[in-house]
Amino acid sequence: MRSKYAFHKPNLKTMYEQPWKLALDAFRVFGNLYFVGNKDGASWLVDSGEGLILFDTNYPTADTLLIDSIWSLGFNPRDIVAIFHTHGHFDHFGATELLRALSGAKVYLGEKDAEMFKENSILAHTEDSDYAYLPVFEPDVLVKDGDVYAIGSTTIRCSACPGHSPGATSYFFNVTDGERTLTAGLHGGAGLNTLCRTYLAEYGVNWRADFEASLCAGMNEQVDIFLGNHTPQNDTAGRRARMLQGEMDAFVDPGAWKAFHEDILCRYHQMLEDEKNGTDMIE
Repeated sequence: MRSKYAFHKPNLKTMYEQPWKLALDAFRVFGNLYFVGNKDGASWLVDSGEGLILFDTNYPTADTLLIDSIWSLGFNPRDIVAIFHTHGHFDHFGATELLRALSGAKVYLGEKDAEMFKENSILAHTEDSDYAYLPVFEPDVLVKDGDVYAIGSTTIRCSACPGHSPGATSYFFNVTDGERTLTAGLHGGAGLNTLCRTYLAEYGVNWRADFEASLCAGMNEQVDIFLGNHTPQNDTAGRRARMLQGEMDAFVDPGAWKAFHEDILCRYHQMLEDEKNGTDMIE
């Protein structure tokens, strides 16, 4: 028996064995902001004018997809100067060491997840990568709540949002098309799989209070373009389809950030209710 909210490795069979089937064409989201992920894992690229900034490096089995996506936009992966991670789980740092070796980019990670790597690295779940060897990495920069980094024309504000992992971090940064400057917001981690009772029992950690508090604290951030660290979170594919149909501002949605937080909070409370009623456990 396991919680229906728990991570279930067989769900990633395609990503592990045939990742090319989950390829999603890279595209410009708005101005100097681009999508370079796939149908499951989201990676975002910003052209700062003084080097490329990459947010999350995806699954280890999707590293070639990520690199190909960057090339397809006319950029060179060797021009990446900074790699920011939303949190320290294997599906968000799969190509980090490869890209750092190629580019010499500085690697950023929330300080609490860096501590997790050192004290209890099993919580990075690299063993769940299955088909790819993936050790944890040593970040160059430990990101703290409230940190601000300026890279070229881009200013990135960091906001700790612990819960999904202890060091999950949301990022808020400016993007521009030359006429408008908007704020993009990338959420640090909203999965309930590390909060369900199956996970708590197996790993002996409990970040539930942090999760709820960070959702409530962060939902009123002013964000024009909401970005998820998995593509379903902001309906990346659906919004891209709308762009192809002529709605060029499909990602510009000032209400999406708060709506996402409210939805995750509702799902979290539903999980607690299911646990109370015993309806969360499945074969």
